[in-house]
Amino acid sequence: MINLKARIGALIAAATLAAPVTAQADEFINILTGGTSGVYYPLGVGLSKIYADNIPGARTQVQSTKASVENLNLLQQGKGELALALGDSVKMAWEGNADAGFKEPLSKLRGIAAVYPNYIQIVATKESGITSLDGLKGKSLSVGAAKSGTELNARAIFGAAGISYDDLGKTEYLPFAESVELIKNRQLDATLQSAGLGVASIKDLSTSLDIQMVSVPAEVVEKLGAPYIAATIPAGTYQGQDADVPTVAVVNFLVTHEDVSEETAYQMTKLLFDNLGELEAAHKAAAQIKLENALSGMPIPLHPGAERFYKEAGLM
Repeated sequence: MINLKARIGALIAAATLAAPVTAQADEFINILTGGTSGVYYPLGVGLSKIYADNIPGARTQVQSTKASVENLNLLQQGKGELALALGDSVKMAWEGNADAGFKEPLSKLRGIAAVYPNYIQIVATKESGITSLDGLKGKSLSVGAAKSGTELNARAIFGAAGISYDDLGKTEYLPFAESVELIKNRQLDATLQSAGLGVASIKDLSTSLDIQMVSVPAEVVEKLGAPYIAATIPAGTYQGQDADVPTVAVVNFLVTHEDVSEETAYQMTKLLFDNLGELEAAHKAAAQIKLENALSGMPIPLHPGAERFYKEAGLM
């Protein structure tokens, strides 16, 4: 009887000692994205599947957030392993721009890759009569969630165009899907959305109402300067959009933090570029991710794991 108890005790002790080793063998990767109707979320889902299928022992999760600003703050706190964020937000996070939502410099951030550009897409209803940035004056506009990457883009563009929120009839701070619902219900004239081309929210709106895409003139883009670049929303991107629309774009980045292991960061970087076809199936914005552009405009230090991959690929 004593021997049996002793053996059971020994087995329990062995199991207790073994448990932490098993837990450490698992690699947990939480991917911080954005609203479910944007581009970050489906890309995050695509990456999550790629990592789960190819990193032994990896457990992945996709977290819907308010996007860039929240994502970067969460990374600094160690509450995620990978995030998508706009280039201007990443730069301001590294500098600790309090007005942008960063109370202090986020010194733990590390770069993985420049990915695809976000196009600033300003969409109004035809019946609103809005055809230009000046035409937004006195009208109601949603500029994205407060202090989100989209809203930081809106502030920058308005500043360069000599417009302020005070010039609007009403300013709403809403995510993409909610903005579209208000427009459909005739409670909002327009929405500004910073996203990849073919974003689900604007596709939804264009199939429900006649829309008018509002251009961002070249002179406004020039005033903005880096990291903003001139871009075009091609004709036919959305239903009823018959002509190319000049606008402004800003590059998105995949970002991690310094406490993520070198091997995990290496695998996250390598598997991204090894599986671009699969990622494009998750969202067509991934078609614009190019290895040769991966280091373009990187506003923060690279993670050593990512650096190792780029040296192997001959980019460094």
